Amino acid sequence: MSTEQPPTPAADPATAADRPLDLAGIGIGPFNLSLAALAHGVPALRTAFYEQRPAFHWHPGLLIDGATIQVPFLADLVTLADPGSPWTFLQYLKAHERLFPFYVAERFHIERAEYDAYCRWVSEQLPGLHFDHRVDAVRWDHEYELFEIDFTRLGGPGDDAHAPRPTGADEDGRALGRAYARNIVLGVGTEPYVPEPLRPLADAPNVPVLHSCDYLEHRERLLATGHVTVVGSGQSGAEVFLDLLRNRPLGAEGLHWMARTPAFAPMEYSKLGLEQFSPDYTRYFHTLPEPVRDQLLPRQWQLYKGIAHETLDAIHHELYRRALHADSWPGVVLTPGVTVRTAGRIAAARLELHLEHTEQGTRARHTTEAVVLATGYRERRVDTLLAALDPYVRRDASERPRVDADHRLVLDPLIKGSVYVQNAERHTHGVGTPDLGLAAWRSAVILNSLLAEPAYRLPSRTAFTAFGLQPSGRCGTVIGGPHLPDQRTPLAPTRT
Repeated sequence: MSTEQPPTPAADPATAADRPLDLAGIGIGPFNLSLAALAHGVPALRTAFYEQRPAFHWHPGLLIDGATIQVPFLADLVTLADPGSPWTFLQYLKAHERLFPFYVAERFHIERAEYDAYCRWVSEQLPGLHFDHRVDAVRWDHEYELFEIDFTRLGGPGDDAHAPRPTGADEDGRALGRAYARNIVLGVGTEPYVPEPLRPLADAPNVPVLHSCDYLEHRERLLATGHVTVVGSGQSGAEVFLDLLRNRPLGAEGLHWMARTPAFAPMEYSKLGLEQFSPDYTRYFHTLPEPVRDQLLPRQWQLYKGIAHETLDAIHHELYRRALHADSWPGVVLTPGVTVRTAGRIAAARLELHLEHTEQGTRARHTTEAVVLATGYRERRVDTLLAALDPYVRRDASERPRVDADHRLVLDPLIKGSVYVQNAERHTHGVGTPDLGLAAWRSAVILNSLLAEPAYRLPSRTAFTAFGLQPSGRCGTVIGGPHLPDQRTPLAPTRT
């Protein structure tokens, strides 16, 4: 990527649009950071990325001591597309003189805190990243055939020496600016999901109902609370429950863990099962009819909502250890198959959840003093941000944006530029959409689609499994092609 700065916004669009960006990124999470890192290796592209937060942080409320990411360290920002990049995790270790200790440790899955530190290391050195910049609106300029990107600079004047110069100021004195780009990519991430029955309590001030994304901020208060309930059966729920369990009084744990899923189930981690997180499967899924995709996703919950085997083993070990030393069952209840119907306060320090057991068809009331919601995340809405483009976005039968194989929104032909999305296309690209392991590959696909000649050579085949009986895209494999004999004609005789 060129180290030149984005064009200086000006009142005259012709001046500012003289040398527009080839790609403007909105949001700097792991996926857009991956895209920026790989774009850095393509000097022909002029890019810039904007983020309203003052610095990079990846799920800071869940950086629990010892918690690991669920993908190998090779699933960093760039390696699976460009192992020779200066932004690999191994380069980070080398820069911090930890390469040999990491080699001796033989660790394939790194801690979340280390992954966060690695991403921050990249974000602090990579040019063209503008933190403290909130993008307010995106429009298409039909005259200049460019996207107009209006932003507010939230930091002080000296916070970013390389930031685009402002065009004015808002009523609070914050600098306003505008950039122009031929294409944009949305990487605004997801936001915590709170189930409707618990939303009033979670939104109320001073009520101890919080999402797991804020766990570390409230950890000490939760440890001092008499009874805590964790809702949600995924990896985050398991890690929060395990951390609380390990630090509660022996024999007086006061913990309840409940979830809608029929079991506290392990994540599908067989090698062939993991091939559903490959580019081959992503291409296959994209070719399926919309109704088939919608039916398929809920059935795949164990691929992305399950719990790591090691975490389940650690929970069971801790429960057994406590039962052994206390000579009684620990003060813990684990209940799967449960839905929270309603919730409310019954006293100053008590909460009541009304539960329904799916399989039994029974109902009960559950009282607790605090609730941690490990209920996952949903795609962040960008309606306001893209309001001016909404009439041009083509939608499916469920009014979701259509997304093509190169991760572009399908737009009206009047829009000559492309709008790419990252982690907002599970309905079109499948369970691998939020997976860190596909970040570098997706970034390379996006960059290659912008160029006349691909910048990154991507593999034509990535899985031993052949998904479907027909080719699943440009790199599909036909069953009975190069690997099986043509059964329509007799085999030639064999000489012995």
